[in-house]
Amino acid sequence: MASLNQQPNGGIIGQNDQLVKGVDMTKIVTSAEAKAHLSELVGQVAYGGDHVIIERRGKPVAALVSVAELERLEQGRATSGRPRGALALLGAWRDVGDEIIDAIVADIYAHRELDKGRPVELEE
Repeated sequence: MASLNQQPNGGIIGQNDQLVKGVDMTKIVTSAEAKAHLSELVGQVAYGGDHVIIERRGKPVAALVSVAELERLEQGRATSGRPRGALALLGAWRDVGDEIIDAIVADIYAHRELDKGRPVELEE
């Protein structure tokens, strides 16, 4: 892993020898690199505001972020006003009149009656 070095002008030279000045960085490292340089990575995240994505066999498996960033992410998840999954369907039909819903349900039952299913043989 190429070490990130603080430069006199306030920037840092990163993994690809690119000078990045005053911006948060997302760095990608392998799990072996993360293990070998964990202390350095923790410092970069905690004090430099960087994010680290840890990959195994070329696929992202974990991320290293500061505690403040984690708290912000968890707060956003807890206070999200947008329901997910089946809860997102609640209220989706609120503007549809009862007559239309009753007609849809009746149509479903009518089609179920027409469906004879498939033949099934049970072994004894």
